[in-house]
Amino acid sequence: MNERVRDESDRPRGAALRRRELRAYISGVVLALILTLVPFAVVHWRVMVPRSVYYLIGAFALVQIVVHFRCFLHVNFRHKREDLQLILFSAVLLILIVGGTIWIMFNLAARMAMPMQP
Repeated sequence: MNERVRDESDRPRGAALRRRELRAYISGVVLALILTLVPFAVVHWRVMVPRSVYYLIGAFALVQIVVHFRCFLHVNFRHKREDLQLILFSAVLLILIVGGTIWIMFNLAARMAMPMQP
């Protein structure tokens, strides 16, 4: 009998938690979609000069990182050790991926350069 009473009292709390998580996921998807489509539209319709477009894309990328951490990874940006470790690990992976990609692209560009003709 005690189990049944405790189970019924926990049900509204669990439902509210699921609704809150669903809201976070839906708002995260909507924000990520907006933060992706706006830079694509700016590049496609060429409404800004190239240097400003680069800054806009960088700013939107940083905001999208924050959205992903908050809405999908549920990082509250409080002083929790696990959250700090998650952020540092993600930063290391991001640096390795972006740095490796840039290294490979510059290496390929150097190898594909046409020799100068006299």
